[in-house]
Amino acid sequence: MSQTNSTLPTPPAAKVTARKTDVHGEALVDNYYWLREKSNAEVTSYLEAENAYTDAVMKPTTALQETLYKEMVGRIKETDVEPAYREGEYVYYKRTEQGKQYPIYARKRRGDEKAPEQITLELNQMAEGLKFMSVGDYDVSVNGQMLAFTTDTTGFREYALQIKDLTTGKLLPERVERVSSIAWANDNKTLFYVVDDVQTKRPFRLYRHTVGSAGNDDLVYEEKDEMFNLYVSRTRSRAFIIATSASHTTSEVRIIPTDKLAEAPHVIVPREAMHEYYVDHHSDRFYIRTNEGGAKNFKLVTAPVNDPARKNWKELMPHSKDVMIEDIDLFKNHLVVTVREKGLPELRITDLRDNKTHDLEFPEPAYTAALNVNKEFDSTTLRFSYQSLVTPASIYDYDMRTRERQLVKQTPVLGGYDPAQYKSERVHAVASDGTRIPISLVYKKDLQRDGKRPMLLQAYGSYGYPHPVAFTSARLSLLERGVVYAIAHIRGGGEMGKEWHDQGKMMNKKNTFTDFIASAEYLVNEKYTSKDRLVITGGSAGGLLMGAVTNMRPDLFKAVVSHVPFVDVINTMLDETLPLTVGEFQEWGNPKDKAAYDYMKSYSPYDQIAAKDYPAILVKTSLNDSQVMYWEPAKYVARLRAAKTDKNPLLLKTNMGAGHGGASGRYDYLREIAFDYAFILGQLGATQ
Repeated sequence: MSQTNSTLPTPPAAKVTARKTDVHGEALVDNYYWLREKSNAEVTSYLEAENAYTDAVMKPTTALQETLYKEMVGRIKETDVEPAYREGEYVYYKRTEQGKQYPIYARKRRGDEKAPEQITLELNQMAEGLKFMSVGDYDVSVNGQMLAFTTDTTGFREYALQIKDLTTGKLLPERVERVSSIAWANDNKTLFYVVDDVQTKRPFRLYRHTVGSAGNDDLVYEEKDEMFNLYVSRTRSRAFIIATSASHTTSEVRIIPTDKLAEAPHVIVPREAMHEYYVDHHSDRFYIRTNEGGAKNFKLVTAPVNDPARKNWKELMPHSKDVMIEDIDLFKNHLVVTVREKGLPELRITDLRDNKTHDLEFPEPAYTAALNVNKEFDSTTLRFSYQSLVTPASIYDYDMRTRERQLVKQTPVLGGYDPAQYKSERVHAVASDGTRIPISLVYKKDLQRDGKRPMLLQAYGSYGYPHPVAFTSARLSLLERGVVYAIAHIRGGGEMGKEWHDQGKMMNKKNTFTDFIASAEYLVNEKYTSKDRLVITGGSAGGLLMGAVTNMRPDLFKAVVSHVPFVDVINTMLDETLPLTVGEFQEWGNPKDKAAYDYMKSYSPYDQIAAKDYPAILVKTSLNDSQVMYWEPAKYVARLRAAKTDKNPLLLKTNMGAGHGGASGRYDYLREIAFDYAFILGQLGATQ
């Protein structure tokens, strides 16, 4: 930004209204609690004032933002078609059209090259007059005649269920609010769905609906434990409806045979604390991924359908301390197990006729591979996706018999992108306790390790979620300007198995932050970058990370970009009426416990703000975020602005019409990225 920090416009100052709460005999003072009042005109005015201030500070980057946006749009094929997947008598696909924000869902008759296209959902028409549009579930009945789908039109992650008759193109009159998962039975008229609690957003009630009937749906099961979420699905074999209740540490599975829909759900194994298991079906056996018996990284067992009690379990794939079993998928003649080893995903395929197993191997040092859409049980073709920091998202069809893979489509990158000009590598930092922390890097091959290169370092580190090593064509706008991009695969994530997660949650949470600091110091010491060229970014729980490390080591970073950050840990986790809070106790701890409270407060970004110099910070939030409420980032910025002693920019940008994921339209989303990149480059002194 060409403005000097001393010539920035005057920032808004949030009014101070002290609210005192007694927690464990301590007076917890929150001067900005009033920002929770969403309907209060003063709150709206404050958020709008912050937006106006952000716009004023960012005004010198307007031309750069437009340049970046045009670069990003110029790399995407605006009119494009995704690979079609097979289901029943049709192939289904999504396509985009130039100038339109949203995809169009369509299908064609299978095996007929000249078959006319049938549009099943035209999101651009559905989104007219709306600020937000997102499709959740999209599920077609077995006979191909009925489409059940859910849409969110606010960003608040409240999805409404509707049914469309694909033979007439008409929407049926029935509509159900707050639906989070759905599954068709085989009779083409019975639809199972799960409804979320109106206040906490917890998925908790499973209903059975008959197409054409209004209301009076049958309540099949209610999950009453507030620690558990409920999900419904159907096995690929189409033999069972599966209802899974899961907390962060425990699960329980119920089944309903699709030929006996009126039966009460049958529990596979009654829930036990700390026992996680997940079920799929093949022939006369259930395949169960379980952590039973101390199998932290899970093992795979089978059980007879007619009596799946634990005494009848037969081990198929043993537990390994080095290999995490992440998922299982069953086909008529094949079992596909998604595993993670040495931080990287692998696909392990077993022919169920001769029990021979082989792995699908991938050549790059860091990548992401996962199953794509595989609807059909009687298939020898496995569709999977693959990408890396230099390889664009690619869809492959793999013949599980011949072991031949065919590239179906690689996402086009226009403008002459040449992956050979870039290098991807994986290095390791050493944490304070000696643990090796993987770091994935990508940069232009002309990199001189002299400490002069700017870097964008990203991380997440929570919920056992492995940070994807993914390609994005938008990022090329940074790489082309000499920026090194890095991902720190810190503890709290799932890159190295369940233990990796356990070492970065609850009373071990600070490992997440010290791992990130160790990663940043390693990259500086190895001269990939320097402190005054290092920008960091993270979102949601990764935004908590940004706030924590910025409090701990503000000297280590030039600038910070924090998206929808979870920064007010104590106040949020004390409020059990909020979405997620109760279910999150097993990730963060329950502050009603004094030891947990003291530990959580010792790293909570909002509570640890101090009078000292901070780097330049951009905080982004959304008014309709249901996962990290807008007031957390707003309160954080207000408190930080009142406390900090530097003159670096501190910006709060609130999207007044989106949710946790930001803008829903693809062009709007690219404008948001261009804004972020302009802030980053501006702090690094770049003007074009």
